[in-house]
Amino acid sequence: MTAQEATVYREIQRNTDMAMKAIRTISDKVSDDALSMQISRQSIKYSELHNEASRQLLQARTEGYQSSVLSDALLRTNIHYNTMLNTSTGHIAEMMIRNTTNGILEMEKVLRHNENAGPKPVALARQLIEFEEKNVERLKQYL
Repeated sequence: MTAQEATVYREIQRNTDMAMKAIRTISDKVSDDALSMQISRQSIKYSELHNEASRQLLQARTEGYQSSVLSDALLRTNIHYNTMLNTSTGHIAEMMIRNTTNGILEMEKVLRHNENAGPKPVALARQLIEFEEKNVERLKQYL
């Protein structure tokens, strides 16, 4: 596995890990059943993509992404702070859209800086990007 391939797989791990942690943190604040079901389905797909990236890195005996305690705490704190006074469905959907859009941008940047990553990691990254773009469209109905 090349360094560029590993970088793309690690970014997929980071992106999906952050998304799953954000969903776990925010899910108890969601009062709309349809939105709750939507983000639960998203979490399952993020987990599948994360596991595939992890499997590829393990198979190549390459180190995967490890989140830091600080980044995890910052993520949770940011979510709690932003939902302290407003837990409306529209506000939660807006927060999720913004975070998902940031994830798409970060994944695009990693792909652009790792043009020689090879077809397998690029295909998985594109799958993640397409999934996140669809999530944004689905979440817009809750605004």
